[in-house]
Amino acid sequence: MKKPISIQWIIALSVVVIGGAVLIGEYYLVKWLPKHREAEKEETLKLVPYTNGQLGIEIQIAAGLMGKIEDFAGGVRISNPKFMGIGPSITITSQPNPDGTHEFSPHALAKWQTDDVYLSIPRYSFQRLKINNRDAVLLEQFKNRAMLLTARVITPQRIIEVNCTPGQEDEALFMRACGQTARSLKVEGPEPPPPPDPIYELAPPSTRKK
Repeated sequence: MKKPISIQWIIALSVVVIGGAVLIGEYYLVKWLPKHREAEKEETLKLVPYTNGQLGIEIQIAAGLMGKIEDFAGGVRISNPKFMGIGPSITITSQPNPDGTHEFSPHALAKWQTDDVYLSIPRYSFQRLKINNRDAVLLEQFKNRAMLLTARVITPQRIIEVNCTPGQEDEALFMRACGQTARSLKVEGPEPPPPPDPIYELAPPSTRKK
């Protein structure tokens, strides 16, 4: 006849099992999980070179945005589809610049700057900047249940537009990926002329009365 297991042994074994589970859970939450998430962020933001001769561009696209590449007339769409939900994507298009200028017109800039007021666009922001020495604007807005970043870069020959959305992925992380990607855009064509040298006016010498 087998001797029954004592309650003390059952309690001791339970303590060992529960203690081991707690240690494993603590290691997972404190050490492994943060490192894993940081590695995922670094992998998402790692830049991958992409060139499109038809559009006349070179761009460094965040790896988290890379996936299926679909060319169409006047542009390209790169998407990273997900099994569940809407994945991130980036669409790049080119259109002629009828004005042949190196800068956007004051009228266009004023419109983009005030669109949130007149069109009541949620979470809208406007920024004018230089992207690889070319006049550019960055627009952010909430559209179709997701954030959308739009970059427009102008050359005398063409205007390149980049539309990037995180879809239903981590918004902060993928908006950062969209921003890094847009700011890396290089467009073929002559560089803008350097700004003119500043003109300094010399003040006339002061005359003192003796």
